[in-house]
Amino acid sequence: MSASNNQSSVTALYHTFGCKLNFAETSAIASRLADSGITKATDGMVPDLIIINSCSVTEEADKKCRQTIRSYHRRYPDAAIVVYGCYAQLKPDEVASLEGVTIVAGADYKHHLPEIIVRWAEGDRMEKLKLITPTKDIRQFQPSCSRGDRTRYFLKVQDGCDYFCSYCTIPFARGRSRSGSIESLVEQARQVAAEGGKEIVITGVNIGDFGKRSGETFFDLVKALDKVEGIERYRISSIEPDLLTDDIIRFVAESKRFMPHFHIPLQAGNDEVLKLMRRHYDTELFSERINTIKELMPHAFIGVDVIAGSRGEKPELFASGMEFIKSLPISRLHVFPYSERPGTRAVTEIDYVVAQNEKHRRAALLGDISNQKLHEFHESFVGTIRPVLVEHSIKGSKMYGFTDNYIKVALPPCTGVANKVISVRLTENLGDEMKGEPVQ
Repeated sequence: MSASNNQSSVTALYHTFGCKLNFAETSAIASRLADSGITKATDGMVPDLIIINSCSVTEEADKKCRQTIRSYHRRYPDAAIVVYGCYAQLKPDEVASLEGVTIVAGADYKHHLPEIIVRWAEGDRMEKLKLITPTKDIRQFQPSCSRGDRTRYFLKVQDGCDYFCSYCTIPFARGRSRSGSIESLVEQARQVAAEGGKEIVITGVNIGDFGKRSGETFFDLVKALDKVEGIERYRISSIEPDLLTDDIIRFVAESKRFMPHFHIPLQAGNDEVLKLMRRHYDTELFSERINTIKELMPHAFIGVDVIAGSRGEKPELFASGMEFIKSLPISRLHVFPYSERPGTRAVTEIDYVVAQNEKHRRAALLGDISNQKLHEFHESFVGTIRPVLVEHSIKGSKMYGFTDNYIKVALPPCTGVANKVISVRLTENLGDEMKGEPVQ
């Protein structure tokens, strides 16, 4: 490490891969390290530490992480590289073998990582440190509530997953489902309000499974958070369709604080493929959930995850699945080409394999559907007035914000509106976003 042994002179560069939950965890770790005197490296600085929060949801994610580690080591050969998260948990030896990597920490050590790094910075240098708890032994819930780059906070309420879908490594990377208490999470939300935060995104790996081992429920949590004064907006991040109950949907429809915005993983639009994936629902249940949302909240934004070309998805199954997706009154698709993950049941139990070029062809077709759905959704709001939470502007550029139903809006520069909810007329569909004008 190029800096002296006094940690107050140590700087760290942070890089995060993957989901919103990862970004929340990175922010929490960076905040705790800053409290210990390890500051965030600014542009032009040569960092002493490079701290990477890894993702392993696909083989491409692993590859990008390796490439990034190698790139940072070439650029900053004297910096110590710390890698934690899902890729570190699943493949610690592979990560530790990369040149420049000093600390590898799995899922159970994220909460302790700041203390480990501070101890390292103070002079307790080790050649290489691997901190990995076997996944079956991971039991601790590690809280995280952190501010994003803009106006919203990310509140981690749950971690891990008990579903073991045939294509997925997440239960092996993050362990079994576990969560915080409603009391502790409400207190964190109150702290966000005290700091002036207006919006909280509720995050986790399988948030609908909240409280599974404590007797509390996700619906109980939603109702408790709704009572916190000062928070104007909550958004529920990805929630499984079988765990998104009618009670939750009705509550969101009636709440002034929970936004009409849902992100629901479908993964495949064909029941045979869903069975091969070991999903916990069928297309009938999924369609019922979507229709209930639209019946109670016609203006709601609904994003849907879909995997293209999974094992067992024969051409006729993909075709029927695509027709089902077209029929859904949703707003946007998040499309992922299937990635083979060693150790999953799909590899050992499903023989039919989709060729790589065919996966990408199918992903492109689904992408076209997504573009059309988003275009139609935006067009339906041209000329309407929606409440927009305005983000801080980049100096000299236009401002952005999001409507209650998650439409990204470009605004002319205005003073005194950052981190405030204002009324905006949506005037033009610009593709991924809309143009808006503040209403006086």
